[in-house]
Amino acid sequence: MDLDTFFVSVERLVNPMLEGKPVIIGGTSDRGVVASCSYEARRFGVHSAMPMRMARQLCAQAVYVRGDMELYSRYSRLVTDVIADSAPLYEKTSIDEHYLDITGMDRFFGCHKWTHELRQRIIKHTGLPISFGLSSNKTVSKIATGQAKPNGELQVLPIQVNAFLDPLSISKIPMVGDVGYRLLRSMGVSRIGTLRMMPPDMVQQVLGKNGLVIWRKANGIDPSPVKPYTERKSISSEHTYDQDTTDLAVLRQTLSHMVEKLAFEMRSKQKLTGCVTVKIRYTNFDTHTLQKQIAYTAFDHILLDTVFGLFEKLYSRRMLIRLVGVKFSQLVGGAQQLNMFEDTPEMTNLYQAMDRIRTRFGKQAIGRAGGILATPKQH
Repeated sequence: MDLDTFFVSVERLVNPMLEGKPVIIGGTSDRGVVASCSYEARRFGVHSAMPMRMARQLCAQAVYVRGDMELYSRYSRLVTDVIADSAPLYEKTSIDEHYLDITGMDRFFGCHKWTHELRQRIIKHTGLPISFGLSSNKTVSKIATGQAKPNGELQVLPIQVNAFLDPLSISKIPMVGDVGYRLLRSMGVSRIGTLRMMPPDMVQQVLGKNGLVIWRKANGIDPSPVKPYTERKSISSEHTYDQDTTDLAVLRQTLSHMVEKLAFEMRSKQKLTGCVTVKIRYTNFDTHTLQKQIAYTAFDHILLDTVFGLFEKLYSRRMLIRLVGVKFSQLVGGAQQLNMFEDTPEMTNLYQAMDRIRTRFGKQAIGRAGGILATPKQH
């Protein structure tokens, strides 16, 4: 199940005057980047990740909106709540996409009827358009969802899989990126059916280690399971001091170091967090936690502000602290393009450069000065 032009749809709920108009969401200056755009804007050649300056040249008459991740995160959770109330097993893979496993439902209720009624409940409860593809595995269902858009539904029965996939462009296959697409096109392969008929060894030679997986997807083969999604899905870090401390500078350095480490791990796995928790344990072993839901992100500077704010609310007793911890939960898939609403692409470039250095030379190779751990003062 995939929400259609999700950011645009939410903005239209808030402002119905945007309905039917070309809408472009992102950083509103020429230095910004398009995060999302309506189907009306796409007809002019506008697409996600395009520089805003180019979008203005292609579609000057569009309505330009700076994105609001807090608003989008709230609506994303509303959709997840409806799905969680009904689906026996679901996986939230991004802010606007869910996989559902309804194996066996056909014996009792009918898979298509059940999914259709769930889609109607989501639309009624949230006001958002959503499409679904129903088939035997994740790959075919995802491709079918794309074909069902906008605001539609499509079932592909097992005996229909090859006939459905064969005429479609190879660009529809998940995992076929720009490089893979160009390589296959250079060989004269443009349709999934042609790729399906190729020897798997040849596809692997051309596309490398993922070639066999892509060939299987072209054949409608995808054994990957729907992984149960739970709001408890999280990553965390804790630090116990050799000597209990009340040194606020040291405590903030520790928290900053943990946030950097965890945020880098999330970005490496293309994850975003929607909930931040801070934990402190006093010298008498009293332990306290405080959490806050936030707009989905994996950017250090946003997470640091939240962590420091929670710590200041939590640390009220001014007693010696034995341990501090940070946890990021409600993780969803998604690269940090979700923060394309910033007019400072330099910030995104900075994170990418720092992550490349860490990937090549190790996690400790670079970091914020405020995150360098110091030795606590003795008390």
